[in-house]
Amino acid sequence: MTVVGCTKCIKFMLFFFNFVFWLAGGVILGVALWLRHDNQTSSLLMQQFEGQQAPSTFYISVYILIAVGAVMMFVGFLGCYGAIQESQCLLGTFFFMLICLFACEVAAGIWGFSNRDTISKEMINFYDAAYIKSVDVVDSPTKTAAIKVLEVFHETLDCCGKGDDSPLFVQVAGALCPKKTLEDALLKPSSCHLKLNDLFSEKLYLIGLAALVVAVIMIFEMIFTMVLCCGIRNATPVY
Repeated sequence: MTVVGCTKCIKFMLFFFNFVFWLAGGVILGVALWLRHDNQTSSLLMQQFEGQQAPSTFYISVYILIAVGAVMMFVGFLGCYGAIQESQCLLGTFFFMLICLFACEVAAGIWGFSNRDTISKEMINFYDAAYIKSVDVVDSPTKTAAIKVLEVFHETLDCCGKGDDSPLFVQVAGALCPKKTLEDALLKPSSCHLKLNDLFSEKLYLIGLAALVVAVIMIFEMIFTMVLCCGIRNATPVY
């Protein structure tokens, strides 16, 4: 039996929110793929020095986002279909999956907040390790590798040094830092530490904002799903 009155309005509102949820899943999936293949982050995180890969903590969070986006698109489709068909079974499954997604999102948010500075600190430590080797007075394969790593950092972030550079680094800065115009050369180069903090903080804020919007949508969906399920149950005749 088809629901009527306010319950019917709830049905179409749930369909609308599920459609938005499906679109949000697509947006999150697209943003995650963009973060994974972004030229700046990719060129930095693919670097190797002394047999060690650049820290990949950032990519772990991106892969989680890719999985979340794909699951959201599936759950959104399930919710849309369940609302149109007025199926208590589909809506119940949808509600259960929403609760699981919401719990995972809260857990991921807590983890992300507690480790919000970890990614930039790991990259700064990786940069500093190459920085120390690059100013070694003795030429060696390790020094050559360190200089190549620094060149990638400097070109990608348009920065040079740590901000409180040693005299040894200042002597070789002309070869390691991005080539500047005469006007830019008179200015103090930007610190790579600050650039790394800004780069990953900006992307983490973007992820946090997307998660907040999705959480609000999920809360409304859970409320509407419960109301619609109750309406369908009450509208079904009992023999």
